[in-house]
Amino acid sequence: HVKETPQFTFSAGSDGESIGNCPFSQRLFMILLLKRVTFSVTTVDLKRKPADLQDLAPGTNPPFMTFNGEVKIDVNKIEEFLEEKLTPPRYPKLAPKHREANTAGIDIFARFSAYIKNQRKDTNDVLEKALVKSLWHLDNFLRTLLSEEIDADASGDLPESSRSFLDGPQLTLADCNLLPKLHILKVVGKKYRDFEIPTEMTGVWRYLNCAYQREEFTSTCPAEREIELAYLNVAKTIK
Repeated sequence: HVKETPQFTFSAGSDGESIGNCPFSQRLFMILLLKRVTFSVTTVDLKRKPADLQDLAPGTNPPFMTFNGEVKIDVNKIEEFLEEKLTPPRYPKLAPKHREANTAGIDIFARFSAYIKNQRKDTNDVLEKALVKSLWHLDNFLRTLLSEEIDADASGDLPESSRSFLDGPQLTLADCNLLPKLHILKVVGKKYRDFEIPTEMTGVWRYLNCAYQREEFTSTCPAEREIELAYLNVAKTIK
């Protein structure tokens, strides 16, 4: 049981107050909601960064966590800390059971970033194909049965998985990492490249639609306008 309330500092959106576009902040937000832990949040307008923020974590930008007087600035370390300290029976365990769940879609955001920042017409198709290939890998994983979904007594071809999330029916740390990035890809790709996740990727779309049914995801998503604004000068025009 955690006696002190963890304090989190996140980057503010365009209004200087609401949560801005940051998949790492959303990742932590989702974990905290899934853990059902009490926590406090401060948003910081990075255009007017207060002096005490520099004292708290010099040279770094949010998100970071303060707990028992100690500041943690690495998102992976914060996630490990929360999973290690907030344990059953009081808090649910969020680590996935299947190792593959942690690596599914691991390169998608890097491929997306290369694609959206590219200005050269001659390399646009190559980068888009690389992104689509990564999405197909994720789709294949989401449609492939996990070990506990396989009926040992069944005969014939195996059916496709119909699970909601990477590791099964419940959200895990793996989803908290991947879903915010997929959502950004969907919003930004459409806005600045007229790119949409192919409808044939039934596994990816089932995954996203299941996420949009969950308050832990939808309530932590920044407004689409915030996401579009964040990429206004990042998404390059093809020349």
